[in-house]
Amino acid sequence: MLILLFYAGKDLYAIDSSYIVEVIPRVSFRKVHHVPDYVAGLFNYRGVILPVIDLCHLIQGSPSRPHLSTRIIIVKYPQQNQSLQYLGLMAERVTETLSISNADIHDSNIRVEEAPYLSGTIVDEKRIIQCVQLEKLFSDERHNYLLMGDRDSITT
Repeated sequence: MLILLFYAGKDLYAIDSSYIVEVIPRVSFRKVHHVPDYVAGLFNYRGVILPVIDLCHLIQGSPSRPHLSTRIIIVKYPQQNQSLQYLGLMAERVTETLSISNADIHDSNIRVEEAPYLSGTIVDEKRIIQCVQLEKLFSDERHNYLLMGDRDSITT
C-alpha cells in the first residue's frame, strides 16, 4: 500500500493513496461563514466547487501555515451509500510517499471520540506516523452538510 505523508504541526500523518485523485498547490478559497473553523472554504476544481478541509486545524486546532509545501489533496471520499464524494484536504509539508504493508500498521490502542478518523500507527526508522482513515473523517451526522451535492462528475 502506498501512503501520502503530511504534517499537522510537528506530527506526521498518513493517508492511503488509493483515495487520492491529485495533489495540487494551495489556491485561494471562498470563505464559508457559519461552518466550523477547520473548513478552509470552497474552490473551483475543474469546474466543480469543492469544500476544503484544513487537516491541521481539524487535528490540532491551528490553521495550516502558507508554506510552499502546503498542498491541497483532492480525494474521493467514500460515502455511506457507497457513492464517492470529492473533497479537498489541505495539509502542511506534503512532500513524501511511503510504501508499506498492512502488517506495518499497528493499533495504537487509543480511541479519541472527537477524532475517530485517527487510527493505527506506523513506526518508521525514526518516526511514528499516525494514519488518517478517510472513511471516518466525517462519520458524525453533524458533518454531513459538508458532503452534500453532486460532486462525483469530475474529469481527471
